[in-house]
Amino acid sequence: MNPLELIDKYCEGQDELKEVLLTHSRQVADRALRIVDAHPELGADRDFVEEAAMLHDIGIVFVDAPRIHCHGTHKYIEHGYLGAELLRKEGLPRHAGVAERHTGSGITLEQVLREDLPLPPQDYCPRTIEEEIVCYADKFYSKTHLGEESSWEKVRTSIWMYGSDSVQRFDKCQVRFEPDLLK
Repeated sequence: MNPLELIDKYCEGQDELKEVLLTHSRQVADRALRIVDAHPELGADRDFVEEAAMLHDIGIVFVDAPRIHCHGTHKYIEHGYLGAELLRKEGLPRHAGVAERHTGSGITLEQVLREDLPLPPQDYCPRTIEEEIVCYADKFYSKTHLGEESSWEKVRTSIWMYGSDSVQRFDKCQVRFEPDLLK
């Protein structure tokens, strides 16, 4: 399957949005692939990781986020589950799991309920190694500062908005995937 065909399909006539999505997703995919290549012992499916990284944010086509050229009707936090619904309709359930569970370092059902988030009540934490890798790699690249890579410290600070459990999940992935970042 070619992720670029789906991006073209859902970004038709929205060139600025498409550029944001492609640039961000390529950065995430490249980092995710470096992790896969550095850790064959994890058994991650390399081709799937690349495809899923390219499609993990497809749901932004439905959200209202003018700074990144999104002019939909939903809140930004909804882009994960909305992208998952789109990918399921396209016959891509594994890709849908990555889209659904990449926000923050995962969002727990408890967080959804406690914070009254506009999400269907369920757990949105990564479940597979591929989901973990894409979720982790995503944190280093912003859609508002394309081409830039955030430092580990900046990423960790930004994840605090999702709570200490989210930081702990991020730290666990960092130690597992890129332990040299702390040296």
